[in-house]
Amino acid sequence: MDRPDGRAIDEIRPVSFQPDIAAHAHGSVLVSFGDTQVICAAMISDGVPRWMFQQNVPGGWLTAEYNMLPYSCLERKPRDISRGKIDGRSSEIQRLIGRSLRAVVDLKGFGQRTLWIDCDVLRADGGTRTASITGACVAVEMAFMRFQEAGMIKRSPVRQLAAAISAGVWEDTCILDLNYPEDKDAAVDFNYAMTESLELIEVQGSGEEAVFTEAQMLEMLRLGKKGVAEICALQRETLGSFDPSNDSDLLDRIRKGRK
Repeated sequence: MDRPDGRAIDEIRPVSFQPDIAAHAHGSVLVSFGDTQVICAAMISDGVPRWMFQQNVPGGWLTAEYNMLPYSCLERKPRDISRGKIDGRSSEIQRLIGRSLRAVVDLKGFGQRTLWIDCDVLRADGGTRTASITGACVAVEMAFMRFQEAGMIKRSPVRQLAAAISAGVWEDTCILDLNYPEDKDAAVDFNYAMTESLELIEVQGSGEEAVFTEAQMLEMLRLGKKGVAEICALQRETLGSFDPSNDSDLLDRIRKGRK
């Protein structure tokens, strides 16, 4: 079987992380899954939501926002503000990003602060939610590395990395990391969010007007684990070469509490 871009059935698209893409964010990357590109930024501010005070919940909070820029698709996508409400798909995805990161971040480990994650899709070619989770995790760890460098926390609250990948049934074959042409015509589509130890955080999957077998479900899970393991290795490589002291002005702003 020939895939549209020539990949093997168990091959992920080229994945890359360009650090510090947003100069004022505490941590940021431009993550690319093939032609899909997402800017993921993390910023930490003092204070937590009111409900945490009211319920005496200790520690901090983590929340995410997801947005597809108008020019990220072949046809212009109107901004949510022009409709007066957030798009239902965007709302679902940003909640998924938040849940995925809260699963691996110790919320009690960074004080009464809120960690804001923003994921903005520059170019969509399938897998924007999986790229967002993957890039957001790197941006979050970079932000915590900077706060540790600035002496604001003793250690990073990230217990382990998280990443996400898609798998599906396309032309009667289970494949890994669907691009847009594959996603559009897939009979079955799954998204896996996992930890770097390959524990499952969340699974989203359904037949697109089709059914699938238990054997296919297990094969897609196997492919998903393979893809996440490869992506987490790339995340670790990026973080291993990241220098949190490379922006003295940003470190000074963190110490002074200026956002």
